[in-house]
Amino acid sequence: MKKTLLSLILVLSIVVAKAQNAAIDKVTASYIGVKNALVASNATLAKSRSAELVTALSHPIKGLKPSQQKLLATYLDKLKFDSRHISQTTVIDHQREHFGNLSKNMYSLLSGLKLNGTTIYQQYCPMKKAAWLSESEDIRNPYYGDDMLECGKVTATLKAVK
Repeated sequence: MKKTLLSLILVLSIVVAKAQNAAIDKVTASYIGVKNALVASNATLAKSRSAELVTALSHPIKGLKPSQQKLLATYLDKLKFDSRHISQTTVIDHQREHFGNLSKNMYSLLSGLKLNGTTIYQQYCPMKKAAWLSESEDIRNPYYGDDMLECGKVTATLKAVK
């Protein structure tokens, strides 16, 4: 009986952890979509990808520990604010302004939660003095697009949590 109960608890904890990771991975993928649109200097695509990010941020992330819930509460409104601003304009310079704050807050959230299912790289542009997150170590600068596509360096790595 004890073995069955322990097995059930283990299975439930794995299911909850996978659900957390899936929700965080959806937010991360939506953020990466915004980043890639800005790399391509496609303001219309950045607008729609950012609307997807607002939607992903609006879905609850269940099963978080109290410290993770507190961290999420600290950054959720900030992330929604910048995402919403990006989603309400096609002025790429304005989108990129908000993307800087979005990236800073996204890094703080993901590095604190430690739930990302894929490895994420924080990259930094010394010309803009701003960072962003990427799914690849290859530098593709969202702040300048084709003008300075490879300007930047990897400054941190958030390893995937399995």
